[in-house]
Amino acid sequence: MKVYTKTGDKGTTSLFGGARVPKHHLRIESYGTIDELNSYIGLIRDQDINPFYKTILMEIQDRLFTVGAIMATPPEKEVLKNGQQRLNINRISEKDVNLLEVQIDAMDAELPPMTHFVLPGGHSTVSYCHITRCVCRRAERLATHLNEEEPIDEAVLTYLNRLSDYLFVLARKLSHDLNAEEIKWIPRKEEI
Repeated sequence: MKVYTKTGDKGTTSLFGGARVPKHHLRIESYGTIDELNSYIGLIRDQDINPFYKTILMEIQDRLFTVGAIMATPPEKEVLKNGQQRLNINRISEKDVNLLEVQIDAMDAELPPMTHFVLPGGHSTVSYCHITRCVCRRAERLATHLNEEEPIDEAVLTYLNRLSDYLFVLARKLSHDLNAEEIKWIPRKEEI
């Protein structure tokens, strides 16, 4: 199979089910941002971090491929003419969301309580994690926008919301593990 098909040379691409849409279509923006998110998670996984985190991040990457496939399938094309689901894959489940929640709680239990917002940074690995969190939040915003126009699986929305929380806590945990300074954001007071 060749990498290039030439079918997108005029600015359109096909969704699962065959429908062609402009490459700037909200559905394409949505799953394209999921792809970007997945790539940034790979960047975190490539850092010198605890192998356990790498295992969890690989699981998340797998689930994000599922999210992308769900988003690449318009609602009217989800079921084939024979009644079978077009996507013959495990969907995002409560188990997937629960994994993130368990990991969030476990990491949070090892961290000092948060009393202020923290400035992103302190170590390049931590910064990669914060960038990834921001991409995740953008992916979530696009997914909720798409959901208003064409409903998508609600589990996807829940998963993306929890994933941004996971990435925030992972950034804090990596700061802790790497002995990076976590700088609190203290709002400036107006001088009188």
